Amino acid sequence: MLRCCVTAPERVHRDSLRQALADYRRSHTAGAWARGTALALLVLGFYVLWVRLQRRLHNRLRTWIGAQEAGLFAEVQQRSGHLLDPVQLRASLQLLLQVLHWALLLLISYLLIPLLLGFFPPTQGIAEGLRGQILALVGRLLAAIVATIPNLVSILVILVIAVLVNRCSHAWFQAIDRGRIRIPGFYQEWALPTARLATILIILASVVLAYPYIPGSSSKAFQGAGLLLGVLAALGSSAIATNIISGLMLIYTRAFREGDRVEINGTIGVVQDRALLVTRLQTPRNELVSIPNATVIAASILNYSFSRREIARPVALATTITIGYDVPWRRVHELMLAAAHSVEGITDELRPYVIQTSLNDFHISCQATSGIGPPATRNLAHSVRL
Repeated sequence: MLRCCVTAPERVHRDSLRQALADYRRSHTAGAWARGTALALLVLGFYVLWVRLQRRLHNRLRTWIGAQEAGLFAEVQQRSGHLLDPVQLRASLQLLLQVLHWALLLLISYLLIPLLLGFFPPTQGIAEGLRGQILALVGRLLAAIVATIPNLVSILVILVIAVLVNRCSHAWFQAIDRGRIRIPGFYQEWALPTARLATILIILASVVLAYPYIPGSSSKAFQGAGLLLGVLAALGSSAIATNIISGLMLIYTRAFREGDRVEINGTIGVVQDRALLVTRLQTPRNELVSIPNATVIAASILNYSFSRREIARPVALATTITIGYDVPWRRVHELMLAAAHSVEGITDELRPYVIQTSLNDFHISCQATSGIGPPATRNLAHSVRL
């Protein structure tokens, strides 16, 4: 008589097979199907209830946002100096609410699928696969967040250092601008433009230092975006760089400062803004003229305020008239000197005088010259009435 010898590994496989058959028979009974169907209907009921509540909440929030256009959004517009428009705020918030509504609805629907499939025996394998994908995605997301924490801390440290250095630099140059600190060879009017340049350099240095720590900085998409920005900068940098360099030359050559009365290319006005790209003048007719700095640096600049400010001497203005030979020249000189003294803003530092510039065929050209004081220098329109 032959006896069957069963080894230990075979016994383990046999028991596992018996257990699997028993579980299969138990899970494929009518009761298991009924229990799964009941649980699926219950979950679907909660899902429908959740969708109805979310939709009702979404509609109420849309109605509330629309009602705030003349209330809260108008107040925000006033506090922001009319920078924010209530209509745009309403449209932006409603769009954001719509995106959040559909994103949450899609997320709940996607999580519902493996839950429903897990209630029925034939689809439990598919449910396990979907759960594995979701868990893997969540795990990768958490791992990415944990991996980026040191880089985010490094970026935060660089940002804090940059802000502190920028504040110290701004305080330093502000003290120079107010005359509290004096540096030989460094003019007081250079303080604020140099502070702006220092801020730009600090920002550029902080961006360069923080760039390697930005998440995704080594990805192909990031490199493509950087290449695109580089091409755009190269295409438009020629004219911009010329104006910026010209603006810096105008600042550090002290051709003029804000508030000076100047004449550039035949345009007379008060300097309202001296930026890196353009110089803006306000004419006596309250016209605002913007002149590119490349044009300004190539033109002759007549500054009516520089003489009074730097050498404490008045600016002399001359006016030429013509008079016939039948009028006595002494009378002409007296009238022109009296007219010069009657003009508002004439100073005694440079006494008015009259000279004859030419003897023409039918008349004489006489030129009256007089010095103008600080008020007339600031408002040249009153001085040219002579």
